[in-house]
Amino acid sequence: MESAAGLLTRGTLLAAFPASRPVASRDEHLPSQRRDRPGFAPGSLTELFVEREPIIEQVQSPLARWLAVLVWAGVIFAFSSVPDLGTGLGGWDFVLRKIAHAVEFAILGALLLRAVRRPWPAFALGVAYAISDEIHQHFVAGRQATPRDVLIDSVGVALGLLAWRRLSPPRRSP
Repeated sequence: MESAAGLLTRGTLLAAFPASRPVASRDEHLPSQRRDRPGFAPGSLTELFVEREPIIEQVQSPLARWLAVLVWAGVIFAFSSVPDLGTGLGGWDFVLRKIAHAVEFAILGALLLRAVRRPWPAFALGVAYAISDEIHQHFVAGRQATPRDVLIDSVGVALGLLAWRRLSPPRRSP
């Protein structure tokens, strides 16, 4: 009995599903078959996830990554422009709004790290935007600017950086 990892790496799992089997026979050398990496069968699941660069990295230019940052910063700006975001849930309202602050800035932190590619500049840009967001809220009727929110936003940026670093695949050098 082969282990699950063996089924994935040697392509025998594909034998159970003939429709998903590559057209060429195993003896023919497909362009995707790597002779220098034993265990990588053409069409295997391992090859799909390990051998190729992530699609998001293949198709997105630096301009596209920065566009995502700008769009998300616009979303944050729009939320900050709303005079009252109360939910009417009493004490839970405060907690939910602070969690929302952290989550929206965690997303910003992840997008910044994706665009900048270095954690400290991404963190600094995220904190700078948190400060500018609080200044913006100072001028919105019904909102107030607090250092506590800058701190919550900064923690959110840091969590976003950590999440992106942990969840993104390792970068390959060219």
